[in-house]
Parts: sequence; structure tokens; C-alpha cells
Amino acid sequence: MPKTKKTVYLDYAATTPVDPQVLKAMLPYFSIRFGNSMSLHALGQEAKSALEQSRKQIANIIGAKTSEIVFTGSASESNNLAIKGVAFANKDRGQHIIISAIEHPCIMQSAAFLEKHAGFTITRLKVDKFGQVSPADVAKAITKETILVSIMHANNEFGTIEPIAKIGQICRDKGVLFHTDASQTFGKLLIDVNKMGIDLLTASSHKIYGPKGAACLYIRSGIGIEPILHGGSQEFNRRASTVNVPAIVGFAKAATIYVKRMATENKRLTSLRDKLIKGVLSRISRSRLNGHPKLRLANNANFSFDFVEGESIILSLDALGIAASTGSACSSDKLEPSHALLAIGLRIEQAHGSLRLTLGRWTTEKDINYVLKVLPKVINNLRRISPFKK
Repeated sequence: MPKTKKTVYLDYAATTPVDPQVLKAMLPYFSIRFGNSMSLHALGQEAKSALEQSRKQIANIIGAKTSEIVFTGSASESNNLAIKGVAFANKDRGQHIIISAIEHPCIMQSAAFLEKHAGFTITRLKVDKFGQVSPADVAKAITKETILVSIMHANNEFGTIEPIAKIGQICRDKGVLFHTDASQTFGKLLIDVNKMGIDLLTASSHKIYGPKGAACLYIRSGIGIEPILHGGSQEFNRRASTVNVPAIVGFAKAATIYVKRMATENKRLTSLRDKLIKGVLSRISRSRLNGHPKLRLANNANFSFDFVEGESIILSLDALGIAASTGSACSSDKLEPSHALLAIGLRIEQAHGSLRLTLGRWTTEKDINYVLKVLPKVINNLRRISPFKK
């Protein structure tokens, strides 16, 4: 792993370091093959060729056509485009959208925006104690006014994997568009947009050892979607902006590498994850695992500890050279409890006492052993001075 100040990095769900092979693939497009992909001269066409090759690589991973991949600047942008773009383009058909109560804030807030400013009705489906959405609940919530269902493939905080294929089939049977935020699963789980009934899918580069600043939205052919960025004809007139060719090349390279390693890496990470979960729950009293015990991402372990605050845990671990997070890293500067953890039934104080440890390519068994050695001491020390302890 590239050298950083951290000795043990366990925040891979927040972001990943760029793989050296990815960086190597990107470098020429910063200085040698630097053309604008919209330009007609040789340098521009060279950049366009790289862009289209990258589009093909991404499309192949999910069973899509190259023309169905729209590159964006982030997963948040892709999710905004999916929710708002579909809503504005299809509002004459209906103004009802269904999401789950555990979606990423960019989905939650996009839906709230449509609700407040455009008159849309939003249904926010409850989840069970493990964080799973019931396909039956999706079916019951769909009305004649429903134009879109958006359910994440796996939760970014506690790692529960959703029954996407079943939900996709329900949406297809009822003639409703289905979007899934696959930011945490693209490249890590097998995805076939046709077999799974997915009409729109969000994927992100920096979650799979690619650079920040690159993501995509898969949009099935024939779906009407209104752009949210205007000013140019890039990306099939669906996303105006000069295309970030170096980042997109890196995104495609990272995805290609990850998919080749998927089976062996998932097996390795699952073994380390299970050792971590078993060790934490057996060594620390009043601790609990958040999310589904089995149907969860191979690299995700999310815990709650009674009588302590997550921020204190994070700072204590950081002082020991361990990088982790509490709740979603995108909003970790906020003091409000995680909406996703509250949705699975945690009390406010339990949500505040959460710890997310996410493993990755450079995580070793030695790292896990170190965490299991120091974490119980950290929790005990914090409980000793905690004002919440009874």
C-alpha cells in the first residue's frame, strides 16, 4: 500500500488509494495525450478513442451497451442525474418516486428537493432490523403515479446487500423504472443489468482503487432523462462538461483490475472480516454488529458500542494509527446520528456509538490482529470516563 501517515487503513468504504497500475495508465493523458475529446484534431481524437475504450470496458462489466454509459464527476452527481433527470423527463406520466429509508444522502436529498420544489410525492420504505428492503413492500408501494424506484445495491454504512434482482423484476412487471446506487458494489459483486432488471445504475471510481472525480450512470436505451448540467453536447447530450479523460481512463483500468480479482479478493476479505467481527463481539461486552450477519459486503464490519461516542472511538484509534469511520464518511463532520442506523432500529445513543471498519486490497491479517488487540482497550478506557454509563 502507498505510504501514508496511517499504519492501518480501515476506511476503504470512504475511499481507496489509487492502484499503481491505474496511476500508470492515467499519466499519459495528463501531459502527452492531453487533447479534448470533442476536438477534431489528432490529439482530440486520441483522447476520444481512450474515452470510448473506457466506456466499452465499463459497459462490458455490467452487460450494457457502450451508448448506455454516461460518465459523470462523482456518484453523487450520477444519483442526482438519475433521480432528478428521470423525474423531470417523466413527470407527465406520474409524480411518485419510491426510495428506501437508508439511501445515501445524495438520494435522500434529491428526493426531498423534488418533493419540496417540484410537487413530487416520495415514499420512503422502511427496512428490517438488518437493513433489508422487502420486495413485497416495494410492490405494495407502487401506484399508477409511480415513475421510479431507487434502492441501493448495498448500504454504504453497514454493508447489507439488498435483493436487487427481485425488486428489479417487480418494477419491470409493473412498468416502473428502477435505479440502483451501486457505488459500494460495482466491481465487487456480479452485476448484470439485464438479468437484474436494472434501468439505471450508479458506479464510482474511487471506491475501487481508481481516482476521485470519475463515476458513471448507466441509462438503459430508450429511457427519457433530463440533463442537470447544461452547456455542451458531451456524453450523448446528457452531461455537459469537458470530459475528464485521465480520470475516466483510470476508472476503467481500476474496474478491469478489480473484476479480474473479484472472486479471490472477496474470499480473502470475507475471511478477514469474519475474524474481525467474531473477535470484536467476543472481546467487547455490550457490542453489536449492525447490518445483516451474512448478506453483507465482504469488506464491511459495522459495530455499535454502548456508553461511548463514535467520534471518540475514531480519534482514539487514529492516535494508534488506525483509520476508521463512524457513520457515512461523506457526512462525518455532522453530529446528527446516522439516518441509516436509526432506520434499522438503533437508539440515538447507539447510533452515535457506531464504528465502521472497512477492509481492502492492502488489509492483512496482521492489521486485524492489531485492531483486535487495541480496540477493546480503547472502548474500556472511553467507557471508564463516559457520562452515558449507568
